[in-house]
Amino acid sequence: MAVPVEYGSELAVVIVTYSPGETLDRCLDTLATATTRPVRVVLADNGSTDGAPERALARPNVELLSTGGNLGYGTAANRGVATLPADYGWVVVANPDLEWGDGSLDTMIEAAGRWPRGGVFGPLIREPSGAVYPSARSVPSLGRGVGHAVLGKVWRTNPWTTAYKQSSTEVVERVAGWLSGSCLLIRREAFDSVDGFDPRYFMYFEDVDFGDRMGRAGWQNVYVPSAEVMHVQGHAASRAAEAMTRAHHESAYRFVADRHQGVLWAPVRLTVKAGLKARSSLETR
Repeated sequence: MAVPVEYGSELAVVIVTYSPGETLDRCLDTLATATTRPVRVVLADNGSTDGAPERALARPNVELLSTGGNLGYGTAANRGVATLPADYGWVVVANPDLEWGDGSLDTMIEAAGRWPRGGVFGPLIREPSGAVYPSARSVPSLGRGVGHAVLGKVWRTNPWTTAYKQSSTEVVERVAGWLSGSCLLIRREAFDSVDGFDPRYFMYFEDVDFGDRMGRAGWQNVYVPSAEVMHVQGHAASRAAEAMTRAHHESAYRFVADRHQGVLWAPVRLTVKAGLKARSSLETR
């Protein structure tokens, strides 16, 4: 058995980039006011061609890690974390199209002191319109997941979607099933205990899977709404909408299949796969 690493209290931010454009500039600008602590920034780059990650190197404490290709969000994040020495016991994994609220990182780190079994912490996420994005959700059960997948877009207030998004839950500091991967403060000890993100998820559901495995390992996913960020969603995905739709449904199937293995569950897996394929076809038309 591997000996657990004793980590220090330093803070690093791993940002996964893929031709992020000007959003990366705004992300790094606002990061400067998110914490009073020194921050090491690692840009885990999945093959950007717009020069944005290279331009960011002119900033202090920013370094570029080329992954060698478009390896997906979770794999890039894992590689970024792996470059950090043991001084760094706190790691943020974030999207580049994120704008940090003043003091948001300090607020999450302060909350971590109240949750000794907290492995992952997530802020309140606002959309550019100012609306609150439902970023702290329950882990989808089979029935809830199917109900949300089938009815979520045509009946947004259906009970399965409402339960999955925890839409009726009061916006308070609490434990959630999983937190949006667009911005996560992670206790590195907890990250190691589940071997980071599952590299089989290219994009989408890597955060659902990560949060679920954290919970199964005895850690808590803690929602900290007193910390706020804004997420300009879909900057990279909008350039390849059809491929991203397929990736979403493939990841959804992987999540279900991993948790319903064996011969007895085979009919369920086949049904879910067929349903997701049909939905993918409709959405990409």
